[in-house]
Amino acid sequence: MKADNSLIIPDNYGSTLDIAETENAIKTIKDYFQNSFSANLGLKRITAPLFVPAGSGLNDDLNGVEKPVSFSVPCADGLKVEIVQSLAKWKRVALAEYGFVYPEGIYTDMNAIRPDENLDNLHSIYVDQWDWERIILPEERNLDYLRDMVTRIYQSVKSTEDHICSLYPGFTPFLPPDIYFIHAEELLEMYPDRTPAEREYLITVREKAVFIIGIGCELSDGLRHDSRAPDYDDWISLNNEKGYRGFNGDLLVYYPVLDKAFELSSMGIRVDRESLAAQLKMRGEMHKLTLGFHKRLMNNQLPLTIGGGIGQSRLCMLFLRKAHIGEIQAGIWPDEMIRLCRENNIILL
Repeated sequence: MKADNSLIIPDNYGSTLDIAETENAIKTIKDYFQNSFSANLGLKRITAPLFVPAGSGLNDDLNGVEKPVSFSVPCADGLKVEIVQSLAKWKRVALAEYGFVYPEGIYTDMNAIRPDENLDNLHSIYVDQWDWERIILPEERNLDYLRDMVTRIYQSVKSTEDHICSLYPGFTPFLPPDIYFIHAEELLEMYPDRTPAEREYLITVREKAVFIIGIGCELSDGLRHDSRAPDYDDWISLNNEKGYRGFNGDLLVYYPVLDKAFELSSMGIRVDRESLAAQLKMRGEMHKLTLGFHKRLMNNQLPLTIGGGIGQSRLCMLFLRKAHIGEIQAGIWPDEMIRLCRENNIILL
């Protein structure tokens, strides 16, 4: 295993499936997983937008610093629109507008452009996810409910791996039967001298499949495990007697092909009006309360929800033991990355 800047090159790499076999397997994975996961969570499929009006508050700010692709539509009086970065907030509005009620939920194929991504084995400027959202009750805004939803998703991940391995004898299952839960503060206590990325690697090597709770809140060292925008996941609310915060997190597995912690999903219980106001204040973004989405949430016009995104290309890459996400999706890559990949039997689409 060697690394060239951001590119990891496994020793003696060769894809088990050729391009035609890979394309067939991708369809098999996507069909099987979305059927399993939507049944496990009780979700109905709906159609999603590729772009939303700028200034509506509907687009996802992700870590709060990424700039969405935007353009004007001349035939709509010059309306400025933005390519979605995810659908975290749009789904909540859709649940209200389409008349869904508790305990119903939705999922959709989300296609996004994130031009600020650093391109490497796992990251592309094109993002494809199953974005999902489910209506919950006030009393379900707790860690037990979050863990239950995470466990259901992981069960679908594991069953899909088993299914693909049964169809393709060249693959052997390596995911554990159960997922391990840990709060980011506990992870800091375990590895106080390590960076967040190093902590993720160490815990996934040990447990193989992990859900890290509390992404976005400040930890005891004054830093965050990772950033989150303040207006979708609830990362500020206290969740236990130890003073840990957050009802959200990331699902990661250890990926031996790259010897790396591999994020499959980000999800969480969404902000209510109290946590939205507190998080916006903490991040100095109270001006967002003038936006349409935020006004509706503060006026209790949107349902309480839990939701997240599950990477489609990421899952396919994992199950097909690929070294680069560009072996799953057609993308744009630096010339030097393309050259190095070709020299090492990594064929980018």
